[in-house]
Amino acid sequence: MAEQYTVLEGAESFHFEGNRVGVLVSHGFTGTTQSMRPLGKAFADAGYTVCGPRLKGHGTHYEDMEKTTFHDWIQSIEEGYQWLQKRCDTIYMCGLSMGGTLSLYMAEKYSGLKGIVLINAAIEVPDMETATTMKDTRFIDAIGSDIKKPNVQELAYEKTPVQSIREIVGLMEQVRLDLNKVTCPTFIFVSNEDHVVPPYNSEVIYKEIQSEVKEIISLKESYHVATLDNDQAYIIEKALEFISKH
Repeated sequence: MAEQYTVLEGAESFHFEGNRVGVLVSHGFTGTTQSMRPLGKAFADAGYTVCGPRLKGHGTHYEDMEKTTFHDWIQSIEEGYQWLQKRCDTIYMCGLSMGGTLSLYMAEKYSGLKGIVLINAAIEVPDMETATTMKDTRFIDAIGSDIKKPNVQELAYEKTPVQSIREIVGLMEQVRLDLNKVTCPTFIFVSNEDHVVPPYNSEVIYKEIQSEVKEIISLKESYHVATLDNDQAYIIEKALEFISKH
């Protein structure tokens, strides 16, 4: 029988019922919905219907994550998208880190997506590519909680499965090849200093997507997990502006 893992407190999926405009929000690799809850709540307070899925294998135990593939993570997002489709006429997506990668994937695949907001999205992380070649190592140190603001902790795994790194690298490669399929309005936030995803990722995304409406904005006071960092209020303000405009 498969081992059952309990979901960590604060890592649960969240849903807010609102109007006919939906926002799908996605957390990142080894992280949890905790990193996106402030944004989700802000979207809900603005009247939108919000879905923040917990990606499969996340928010439980890193050994649970080790068993999942990037197809499982896509499925978690697609289920959230379907939940919103039943309630909304228009859907936007907002993602942090691998959540940004998944937002790009959805924009590549679903022409119905009205717009995407990317926060330090990942399409190429050389350190991760190096880690995939490790033969006799099952887990490496954590990548979570890259936050500039003092005394703020991201709820994330304390170890990273090497097998899961192989999965995210596969996802990034696939998404990068199809960036030219992204045509919806896109708003990109990029931290000037990020110790997880090199900031040049956002420049590549900006150049290669085919969206007529696209904007890139620097975050000067946040590291990788910008949604929990000093620029949180600014991200919320700009993301709400973007959704109401498009």
